[in-house]
Amino acid sequence: MRRRDASYERLEFLGDSALAVIVSEELMRRHPGADEGDLSWMRQGVVDRDSCAAAAAAAGLPEAFAAAAPSGRGEDAADLAALPSVRAALAEAVIGAAWLDLGVEATRAGVVEAFAPALDAALPGSRDPKTALQEEAARRRMGVAYELVDAQGPAERRVFTTRVRLDGRPMGEGSGRSKQASELAAAARALSALAEEDAC
Repeated sequence: MRRRDASYERLEFLGDSALAVIVSEELMRRHPGADEGDLSWMRQGVVDRDSCAAAAAAAGLPEAFAAAAPSGRGEDAADLAALPSVRAALAEAVIGAAWLDLGVEATRAGVVEAFAPALDAALPGSRDPKTALQEEAARRRMGVAYELVDAQGPAERRVFTTRVRLDGRPMGEGSGRSKQASELAAAARALSALAEEDAC
């Protein structure tokens, strides 16, 4: 591994930890009555890969990454930066660099601004569809399994489709720009299907 690659990974490591601390503090400030369980679930939703990738895209990090690529490698870098996992890593690396170069307060202000949509959506008692489905399936003593059934388009515009099964029975399909997003959409469909069955 080249030293430059290693340095980026070290910044990503630091940024991941800094992000968790900043988001935890902000959620505690916003929701003084929330218990540890709710705070943990809310934090998980704010710092997940899709939220980090969205923050990176809003800040123009993928474009900056491609522009900084060596001569003749810009197109490859642009394709790489289109991947949600890479965008999330970029966000965490920049947070790590800011923590070292700008200090805690400046980094905190930047993170709170960049992750404002995810922070605003994090509410006590809320669960993402996958978590809600897992809890409902456990209550019904049913197994949950996700399977990727399709992936279409170039890397920068790829759309994934996932099917979720409960005890082997197909209960919903969903699509999204990442595997995680497609699983969330499939889980939401499955929850709707269960509600419709219960209503019959």
